[in-house]
Amino acid sequence: MTDPVRREPFGVRLSAAMADRGPLCVGIDPHPGLLADWGLADDVAGLERFSLTVVEALADRVAVLKPQCAFFERHGSRGVAVLERVLAEGMSGGALLIADAKRGDIGSTMAAYADAFAGEGSALAADAVTASAYLGYESLRPLLDLAAATGRGVFVLALTSNPEGAQVQHARGPDGRTVAQAVLDAVATENAGATPLGSVGVVVGATIGQAGSAHDLSRVNGPFLAPGIGAQGAGPAELRQVFGAARSAVLPSSSREVLRGGPGIAGLRAAAAATLDEVAGALR
Repeated sequence: MTDPVRREPFGVRLSAAMADRGPLCVGIDPHPGLLADWGLADDVAGLERFSLTVVEALADRVAVLKPQCAFFERHGSRGVAVLERVLAEGMSGGALLIADAKRGDIGSTMAAYADAFAGEGSALAADAVTASAYLGYESLRPLLDLAAATGRGVFVLALTSNPEGAQVQHARGPDGRTVAQAVLDAVATENAGATPLGSVGVVVGATIGQAGSAHDLSRVNGPFLAPGIGAQGAGPAELRQVFGAARSAVLPSSSREVLRGGPGIAGLRAAAAATLDEVAGALR
């Protein structure tokens, strides 16, 4: 990787994008079912057509696009090459890009992931990347530090929407805090003093219900990436219930609800606009 380049911090850039374009992240999830719905084959050509159509339709109008890396990696090196194009063309189109990679490891391996997803000169480096802290929050230090040095962001898993997550995330440590609360508090420390938002965010599912109010989200001082909008069942009421007074920092994420508007450009834009109207009203 080349030497870090200073750019405006991710939290500053994300706040500006949300103010300008509204609080919506659209996931690019080219899984086989959606490819079939669009009349595309489950191969690299279908992957490319699907993903670049979403970029063409939305990169100049939504705040954030979030390609799910696994759906590209399943096609091998040619699929990763498509991911690189999605990141480059999405950013060129004006959207912020989150690489949804959910990486987490230790030591030199974590440093290598940091180089891949936050290092200057890497074709996989987006504006931000998702990461898992369940090898211990400080295991992410190489990524956190490199992202801070290059003005990029990190979204750390905290309270995810899958039912199995509670087994780990709701477990309590010796100090009585849940594992998720310990992650939230660590992120708050990372973001202390940042304005208007810190560059380390957390992933908190919009479908977690009462678990949101059972945790203190107020001190995070960073963005909340909130998957689960639309097809997974969350809507305005769930956003208000989960995030309460913290909802001004929420970036709702919708994938299937918007992607089902394809394969046409107009349909994708209409679906994104409808979703944005719905979530923006809930977050005011």
